[in-house]
Parts: sequence; structure tokens; C-alpha cells
Amino acid sequence: MKKLDKLILGSFIGPFFLTFVVVDFILLTVNMLKYFDEIFGKGLSFMIYMELISYFVISISPMALPLAVLLSALMTFGNLGEHFELTAIKSSGISLLRTLRPIGVFVVILTILAFLSNNYLVPKVNLKTFSLLYDIRMKSPALDIKEGVFYAGIPNYSIKVNQKLDDVRLKDVIIYDHTEGQGNINVILADSGRMEPFFNDRYMRLTLYNGVSYKESRSQRGINEKPVDFSRTRFSENQIVFNLESFQLNRTPEDLWSTNRSIKNISQLRDGLDSMAFEVNSIVYYNYLTTESSYTYFGRDKRISPPKDIAEKKIIYDSLKSIKAEERKRNQLTNSGQSINAVKEIDVSSLSNDTLKMIAADSVQATDIVTVPKTPFRNGPTTAMNTARIASAEDSLRKVIKPVIKVTEFSPEFKEKLDSLITKGNYQSRAATVAMNNARTIKNNFNNKLREIDNLEREHRRYQIAIYQKYTTAFACIVMFLIGAPLGAIIKKGGLGMPVLVSIIFFIIFYMLTITGEKWAKEGVTDPLFGTWFSNLVLLPFGLFFLKQARKDARLFEADAYVEFFRKIQLWFKRKYSKT
Repeated sequence: MKKLDKLILGSFIGPFFLTFVVVDFILLTVNMLKYFDEIFGKGLSFMIYMELISYFVISISPMALPLAVLLSALMTFGNLGEHFELTAIKSSGISLLRTLRPIGVFVVILTILAFLSNNYLVPKVNLKTFSLLYDIRMKSPALDIKEGVFYAGIPNYSIKVNQKLDDVRLKDVIIYDHTEGQGNINVILADSGRMEPFFNDRYMRLTLYNGVSYKESRSQRGINEKPVDFSRTRFSENQIVFNLESFQLNRTPEDLWSTNRSIKNISQLRDGLDSMAFEVNSIVYYNYLTTESSYTYFGRDKRISPPKDIAEKKIIYDSLKSIKAEERKRNQLTNSGQSINAVKEIDVSSLSNDTLKMIAADSVQATDIVTVPKTPFRNGPTTAMNTARIASAEDSLRKVIKPVIKVTEFSPEFKEKLDSLITKGNYQSRAATVAMNNARTIKNNFNNKLREIDNLEREHRRYQIAIYQKYTTAFACIVMFLIGAPLGAIIKKGGLGMPVLVSIIFFIIFYMLTITGEKWAKEGVTDPLFGTWFSNLVLLPFGLFFLKQARKDARLFEADAYVEFFRKIQLWFKRKYSKT
């Protein structure tokens, strides 16, 4: 590596890591503020918060990388232009493209690493983030009883303490017991008490001294009933044990979040796309098959069959599904150490007649083949008992498995006779009513199927967006580099002034275009591929334009250039109108 490459790359690496940390911290703060009320004030340990913060840092890094590349490229080439180092490089015969090459190689490597992180690391981190956030949300706030305020954090109890001597000793305690769900019918008053957790803080023992317990029975009838019972009990010491399981952080198994698309990589997302396409095709296929049964009279001669492409897709999807099921079963059998048999042999001679009937009912499955067993009845010595048992089993099987009876069409005379019965019996009006009801049923079924298909197609588009996002967020690093480096060479201002302002403007534009394109893709206004690449496609021409202007040393951001431009326009108008 030449000294020039080391100089340029060294001047870029420092600002890049600095800006990446700053941007990541800003995005982390914004992300944490969204869950502020849900994660703070629950008495969690420091390590739990550090674990959650580390997950957030990794999950928001793909969004922080493009902004860090943009800002660091602006700062690097702005500093080189401000100190006339870029001018010296150009005067020595080195072009701007050659100057951009070391940082460009670094950004390309960074783009590849960002894609690998989006596809493999971020989904796993998102899984752990969702699981931990859910557990924190389910945890009750920390047990913090304040003086003079009713505390309702413990389920079915409302506690008020007028004075707290310390974390254990209490004075003037009032407790409303709502465990019976009948309102404020159980009240406990005490002069003092002690609050002590035990058994690893899973339970709390509240010991009350010198108090009174009031209990009133709730009326179950009308107002004419006799007065309800009321009891008052004085005590010198009374203990109440509270269950604090809701105050503990219980970790939920991560398998519960396996259906979320943000925790899947590209291959898993593609499997999800295939599954949704299979569901849509199955809905359409079976909709054709079930609709024919609604035409019981007027459509008796009509046959509604699925289109050829739908039927072919159904066959393909079913075959793929069976192959995956066989592979899954084979893996399970291999892991359990069992042998794999392609044909299932059923011991017919040892089965009862009821079992044989069940076999016959399920004989449509191609995977189960009923065979005569190779048991001692066949291979052993032939006896009268064995022969009789085999014969009875085979006779029972022949009686149960009956041939399929094919119903032939009715003759024209028989059809005419049936039609005359329908006409004379005034069945046509009834058939019209049945037809109207069937039509309404078909319409409702179609509407339900359309809504179901619409939901599946919307989820299908979101899965496609999740796949393309793994590419677009990584490629955004290259686009931001093409914008930031030429702009820095044109502006020739380093530091954190102008570069930060320009970076924020372009990042806001990039973010707004990204949100707009994804919204179009989700709603089906445009193709998901175009919607996710929309922001990069819009900003890439800007980067190429700035690169072209930087190679020509254009004065895009100098006020004198625009003043001189308007002066030339003014002179041109004066010359034109002076001739006329």
C-alpha cells in the first residue's frame, strides 16, 4: 500500500469510528426512549440493562453505518480540501478517482460485512431483543410503597402506609383485601408493621401489630333481605404473605418468536414466501372444488374444475410438502437411531375386525401398504390353527375393502320423470329460494376468501421487503460514500460544522424516501423490489453528479460563482434588448 493510500485511509478511519459511535448512541437514545416507560422503574439489575442495550446497539447498527460513512467521508475530504492537501494531490497528477480508491475499497468491504450482519447476526439479536423486551414488559414495577399513597402494585391488594420508619418498619397501615372480588368488604387497620421479603424475594411477609380486621358479607338477593353479617376481629399480631412472582423477571423461551419476519434470514424468509404462495394457491384450488356442491339443482349438469395452472401448482406444492415432511421424518428417525423403512407393514392376522375397518377407511393413503406379515404363521410350521387364523383375517379384509362402485348417469326417461315430479310438486319456487340462499352463502364465502388472500398477499409483500432490506441497507453505504466524498471535496470544509449539516439533510432525505418506498410496497402501489430500492435509486444520481462536479473542481457551494452567473445572465439580456 502506498503512502498516499495510508494517509487517506488513516484520515478516514478515525472520523468513521467516531461518527459511528456518536450516531449509534443517538439512535440508541431514540430507540430507548420509545420503551422508557416499559423498561425503567422495575428494579432490574444493571446486567439486564446492559444486555438490552447491547442488543439495541447491534440491531440499529445497519441504520447507523450509512450515516457514519456519509459524515466521515464529508469530514475527511473536507479537511483535505481545507488544508489544500487535495489540491497538492491533484497537482502531482493523481486524479480524484484514484484518491477515492482506498476509502472506496474499505466501503465495499464494509458493505459486504453489513450485508452478512443483516442476514445472520441481526436476526438472532432481534430474537433475543424481542424475548427480553417481552419479559421486561410482563414484569411488574418494583415494590415501592410510598408514604400517604395507596399502593396497588400487588395483585388484589391496596396498601397505604402513613409513615415509613425505614425499609422494613411501618406505621399506621391500611390494607384493602380484594381477593374475593366483592369490593372493599375486607379492611385491615394496624398501628405498626414489618415488611420482610424471603425465599429469594419471591414472597413478602407483612407482619401487622395491634390492629383490627373488618369483614362484611356481600348481599346476594334483593333489598328485602335481612341485614348482612359484619365481623370485627382485633389482633395483637397478624401475618400476611404476598406472592411476588409478578415482580420477578421470568425469561420466556425464544421459540415463541420464531414466526416474526425480523428474526429470519434470507433462506428462512424465502421458505415463508413459498408457504404463503402455497396457502393462496390452496385457497383458490379448494374454492373451485367446494363451489360446485352449491349448485344442487340448476347447475347439476355443470362441472367447475380449477384452472390448469392452479392444479399444476397444487401438485407441485403437495409434492414439495411431502418431500419436506419425509426429510423431516427421516432426520427425526436418524437422530433417534431408528431404522427407516419406505413401506409400512401391518400385521393383518393379529388385528381385529374393527381395526381392519379403520385400515380400510384409511387405505387411501399411498404410504401405508397392507401386506401379509412374514411371521411364524407363514414361515413356521403349518398348523390347522394358524391356517384358520390366516384365512379368517384375509376374509375379513376382503369384506372390508370393497371395490369402488361407479355411479352411471340416469337415462333420459328417468330424468324426465324426476323433472315432472319436481314441476308437479311445486319444487321450483323452493329451489329458487334454496338457490338464493346458496348464492348468498357463496358470496359470503368468496368475500371471506378474498380477505384471507389479501392478508396473505400483504404479508407476502412484507416478507419480500424484509429480504430486499438486507441488501438495500448495506448498499446504502456505497451511495452515501458517493455523495459524501465528492461533496467534501467541493465544500472544502472540515470539522463538525458544514459536514454535519449536509449529512443530516441527506440522511433525512434518505430516511423519508426509504419510508415512502416501503409504504408503497406494503400497500401494493408498487413492486416491493422497486419500493425498497427507491431511496438508493433516487440518491445514486446525486452521488454521480457530485462526483462529476468534484472532478471538474466545480464551485457549487460558493456564492461568488452564483453572483457571477446571474451577472452574465443580466449582461446577456442587456445586449439582447439594446440591439432591438
